[in-house]
Amino acid sequence: MGNKRIYFKNQEGELLSGRLDLPVDQHPHNFVLFAHCFTCNKNLLAVSNISRSLTSKGFGVFRFDFTGLGESEGDFEDSNFSGNVEDIIEAAKHMKENYKSPSLLIGHSLGGAAVLAAAPDISSVKAVATIGAPSNPNHVKHLFQSNLDEINTNGIAKVNIGGRDFTIKKQFLNDLKSQTTQDIIDKNKKALLFLHSPQDNIVGIKNAEELYKAAHHPKSFITLDGADHLLSEKSDSLYVGKVIASWVDRYVNIPETINLKTQHQVVAVLDDDEGFTTKMKVGRHFMLADEPKDFGGNDFGPSPYEYVSAGLSACTAMTMQMYAKRKKWDLQQVEVHTTYGKDHAKDCESCEADTSKIDTFKRAIKISGDLDEKQKQRLLEIADKCPVHRTLHSDTQVLTQIISA
Repeated sequence: MGNKRIYFKNQEGELLSGRLDLPVDQHPHNFVLFAHCFTCNKNLLAVSNISRSLTSKGFGVFRFDFTGLGESEGDFEDSNFSGNVEDIIEAAKHMKENYKSPSLLIGHSLGGAAVLAAAPDISSVKAVATIGAPSNPNHVKHLFQSNLDEINTNGIAKVNIGGRDFTIKKQFLNDLKSQTTQDIIDKNKKALLFLHSPQDNIVGIKNAEELYKAAHHPKSFITLDGADHLLSEKSDSLYVGKVIASWVDRYVNIPETINLKTQHQVVAVLDDDEGFTTKMKVGRHFMLADEPKDFGGNDFGPSPYEYVSAGLSACTAMTMQMYAKRKKWDLQQVEVHTTYGKDHAKDCESCEADTSKIDTFKRAIKISGDLDEKQKQRLLEIADKCPVHRTLHSDTQVLTQIISA
C-alpha cells in the first residue's frame, strides 16, 4: 500500500510531522505507534528498518517527530519528558480518528520510557516493547553532565548531543526528576518486552534488569548481543523488528491464515467487503489475487489473467530446461516474458467488431548458454509443446457444481 505523510497537532496546537508505513500487499491487521530516541527523529535508519520488518509481517507503523524535533513544529528547549508522553497520546488519538487505534507501542531509548508512561492512557494498547530504554527518565541527564551546573545556575544552557547543539532548560531537568520507574511500571498492566544490548554504553544493561524486575507479568527480555545503543548495524534493527513481530503475536489479534480445505488443486475465497482482493490456496501455497487500482482493486496480488500468463511462462521455462538437460545442452538460463491481451483474428471480415478478437498471449524468450542456432530453434519449438501451452490451444471444459455450506 505504500507510505503516507501524516500531520497532527499536539496539545499546544503545534503541527507534528509523522509517517505511516503500510504493508505493500494487504490491509494492516494491527497498527504500531513508534517513539524515537532522545534528540533523534522518525527517519533514523534504525527506526526505518524496524518499521520495514513490521510492515513485512502485516503491521501498519506510525512514527512521528516529537515537538521541536525533525519536521515537527515547536521549540525543543520548551519541551520535556512529560510533553513527549502527551505527544504519544495525541498521536494515538489521531490514529484512532483517522485509521485505527494502535495495539502496540514501541519506544527507543528515552522514547521507550515515554511509551511505558503513555501506555496506561491508551486503552487500545495490548503490548509495549522498549529498545535500550532507561529504567528512569532522569538517566538521560548524564548526556549533558558537564552542563548541569550551568543549567542549574542560569536556568538554561546549550549542550552538544551527538554532534548537534540543543538548548536545555532547568524545567526539563525538574520534569525528569519528577518521573520514577516504579510509578510508571505500577500503572502499566500491558504485556511488556525489554530489548537491550549488553554492549550499550549510552544506557547500560542494568537499566533493562531494573525495568524487568519492576514490571508485572506478562514480561519478556531479549538481549541484543553485539548491538550498539542506536542499532547502527542494519542487521540489528531488522532483527529487532522481526523479534517484536513474533513476540506480540501472543498479545494482539492477528487473523490466522485462512484454512481453505478442498479436494481441488486451487480454491479462491472472496468476502463481500473485500472488493476484488481474493484469498487463494494453490496447492499447499497461500496467495492473493486482485485487480489493478484503475479497475477498482487494491493491487494486492496479480490479476486472474496475470496468473494464467504466469503459468504459461513458468511451464515454458520448465519444459525447455527439462528438454535441454535430457539432451545435455548448455542451457544456462531461460527467461520467459508473457503478456495477455485480445487481438483481432487474422483475415477477419469485420475487424472492428469485438467478436472478431481472440485471446492472445505474446511470449518472448531469452536464452543464455553455449548453444548453436539449430539448438536454439529446437528449444523454441519445444516451448510450444509445454503442457500449459497445449492446454490453452486445446478444447477444454469447465464442469461446475454448487457445494453445500
